[in-house]
Amino acid sequence: MKRWIAIMLFTAAIAAGQITQTEITKPTPLDSKPNSDEVPDAYAIEAQFERIVILRFKYKADLLASMEKVIKKEGIKNAVILSAAGSVRNYQIHSVSNREFPSENIFTKDPSDPADLVSMNGYVIGGRIHAHMTLTNGRHAFGGHLEPETNVFTFAIVTLGVLSDAVDLSKIDDKTYR
Repeated sequence: MKRWIAIMLFTAAIAAGQITQTEITKPTPLDSKPNSDEVPDAYAIEAQFERIVILRFKYKADLLASMEKVIKKEGIKNAVILSAAGSVRNYQIHSVSNREFPSENIFTKDPSDPADLVSMNGYVIGGRIHAHMTLTNGRHAFGGHLEPETNVFTFAIVTLGVLSDAVDLSKIDDKTYR
């Protein structure tokens, strides 16, 4: 009986538009491209932080849009996302959901589930944000790529290690560079 009630409540929550999951395939013409012997299995980029910038976001701010705005205002082209803390009112994230090209992503959106922001890491690459975050809602921890419509609750703090504009991060998250 309890299982049946839990299933009904979960179904009702989804029907009410609470949690949505959408799978999206993003094929590119180079998905069938084989690995090249010219591309190393791993490589290092040497750099030093020019400065550390701590970003603070207020209640109801869209975390991604606000990060983009401050990064543009501060003239940050390249950076390492070192840490984050705070809480969100709701979230939208995506994560990879397959093992072969073309890549498939599951977008999870919950407009009514608050969560603590436990961590964030990633990069600012040529002014573009590639951020991953870990959240917890008291039942479990989960995470993925930060997406729009993740709104701050109490506050959010994100710490960036800013790199020189001359550092070339252009291939660092290019799935076709293989």
